[in-house]
Amino acid sequence: MSRNLLPLALLSLLPSLTHAAELDGASLSLLWTLPFCGILLSIALFPIFAPGIWHHHFGKITALWSALFLLPFTVIFGPASTAALIVHALLTEYLPFIVLLFALYTVSGGILLWGNLHGSPRLNTGLLAIGTLLASVMGTTGAAMLLIRPLLKANDNRKHNVHVVVFFIFLVANVGGGLTPLGDPPLFLGFLKGVDFFWTVRHMALPVLVAALALLALFYLVDSYYYRKEGVLPRDPSPDSPLKLYGSGNFLLIAGVVGAVLLSGLWKPGLNVDVLGTPVELQNVVRDLILLLIALVSLALTPSQVRAGNDFNWAPMLEVGKLFAGIFITIVPAIAILKAGSDGQLAALVGLVSGEDGMPANAMYFWLTGLLSSFLDNAPTYLVFFNLAAGDAQLLMKELPQTLMAISMGAVFMGAMTYIGNAPNFMVKAIAEQRRVAMPGFFGFLLWSGAILLPLFAGLTVIFF
Repeated sequence: MSRNLLPLALLSLLPSLTHAAELDGASLSLLWTLPFCGILLSIALFPIFAPGIWHHHFGKITALWSALFLLPFTVIFGPASTAALIVHALLTEYLPFIVLLFALYTVSGGILLWGNLHGSPRLNTGLLAIGTLLASVMGTTGAAMLLIRPLLKANDNRKHNVHVVVFFIFLVANVGGGLTPLGDPPLFLGFLKGVDFFWTVRHMALPVLVAALALLALFYLVDSYYYRKEGVLPRDPSPDSPLKLYGSGNFLLIAGVVGAVLLSGLWKPGLNVDVLGTPVELQNVVRDLILLLIALVSLALTPSQVRAGNDFNWAPMLEVGKLFAGIFITIVPAIAILKAGSDGQLAALVGLVSGEDGMPANAMYFWLTGLLSSFLDNAPTYLVFFNLAAGDAQLLMKELPQTLMAISMGAVFMGAMTYIGNAPNFMVKAIAEQRRVAMPGFFGFLLWSGAILLPLFAGLTVIFF
């Protein structure tokens, strides 16, 4: 029986050969998307149910899913098409994405805030506000890694401090990254797709402001309640010491990162090199080289003691690098099917986000992008709905700005719903647990986020959509 089913399965994958090279999404089977879904489900489930296996073998698991896509693709379309697909995915999306993350992670890891503060409601709210602002400049990962340890030390003499870390994840690791393409990976992917840097700044400013002010106000009330109720512990585990900033020269390098990204968006010399059918533009090559140079300068100039104070290591970058190499390759057929719209096999999804007049249902874009970002990774989820909406940045910015804003808000804000929604969430949780904060488990955190964020998101839907 299995010998009979195998040819049928292969035939269901096979689109018309005349469109094989450009992946005609209208004739692609949903079976092609299984490896992509497999990677995302692995990211979501392995850390919960088999963390040891995931920690040691996530690269192999990702490579296996990638091979399950590439091998049948090569059989059906040929080695030349496979090579062209890999080159396109790596050069146009993966390398720019990973180079920016590498630069921000390296530079922010060279800035150390050391000393001990006392975690009053006013101080805690101020630190969260500063982190929220920094997240769009340093990236959510950079801002979170800079401030989580000082915040934990400031509150280690508090009996109840879990809520401080939970709101930190909401604000610094997620909402604060919504102002610029530097802030959160989904927005940088949009920038790579052609979304103007300042379009994001203009259109996301008000949603970020509303969400941040609401969360900061609620945090102040909650923290004030616990502070009045419990006061502080008789003995502060962290001895008093003045607050000092080390590695401050890296702030200049962060300005260089911002400048490099802006350069690639504003400078268009019209020069490119064709690599297996993929045009590689000069401004993007220059940007990536500058970012790599900035990272190397940071590594060379920052004293090793500063990075040691931040517990700096390359494990998070290695994990992100391996996972996203697989994601950007296996997502290709999913994007092709989405681009086919009502002619593709995801027509039902197209129907959910379209009104009776055929125009985008922006509230549905916000919620569907957000809910999938909560349980999968928000960067590829953004790509899926970006392509579902139109896949054309100019069209989205000029004719469908509310739709693009809905996708951006959903991917950035609702990444805060679970630990797996955005990479810094898990990093913050791990650091807090190292400092003996009794962080809630996966479902416990979901209760926190559901009670606090879902009403907020409902309000944002009423205000903006």
